[in-house]
Amino acid sequence: MSSSKLQQIQHIFVSRLDTLSHILQVGQAHLADRDLINERLAPDMLPLGAQVAFACNQPRGFSQWCAGQPIDNIDPAAVASLEDAHALIADTRARVLAIACDDAQLDEIKRIGMGKGRYCELPGDQYVSEYLMPNLYFHITAAYAILRMLGAPVGKADFMRYLAAHIRQDG
Repeated sequence: MSSSKLQQIQHIFVSRLDTLSHILQVGQAHLADRDLINERLAPDMLPLGAQVAFACNQPRGFSQWCAGQPIDNIDPAAVASLEDAHALIADTRARVLAIACDDAQLDEIKRIGMGKGRYCELPGDQYVSEYLMPNLYFHITAAYAILRMLGAPVGKADFMRYLAAHIRQDG
C-alpha cells in the first residue's frame, strides 16, 4: 500500500491493536487467577472476550472492505480465552498490514448495517472516521476499564503507549 491516507489508517489500527494486546498482557500477568475473558463492567455489558472481538472487527472489516470482500465479523463467543484473544489480535494485525489498495478506496460509498433493517451510507473516509474509529476506541476502552476495575495496574500511559516514541525530555 503506497497511499498516505491509507497508510495513516493502517498505522492507527496496528498501533491500537498493539495497545489492546498490551493491556491484555498486563491483565494476564497480574490477574492470572481469574477468568478474565468473561469479566464485564456491568451485568448488561458484554464481557472482555466480546470487547476484544468487537475491537478487532473494526480493522478486520476495513481490511475486508479494501479487498472487496464481504465483511465477516468475528462472533464474540469465538473469543473464549486470552489465548484466543491474542490470536485474534495477531490475525487482525496481519490483515491490516496486508491491505493493498490506494486512497481512491476512501472515496467509495460504504453501506453500514445498523440493525433491524436500518443502514447508513458513508464515503470510505467517513466510514473510517465516523464509524470504525469510534467503535475501535469504545471497545478498547471497555477492555481497559474491565481490567482496571479488576485491579490490573494499567493507566493512561498503557492506553496511549503509541505516543511513547514521540515523547521527549526537556534539558
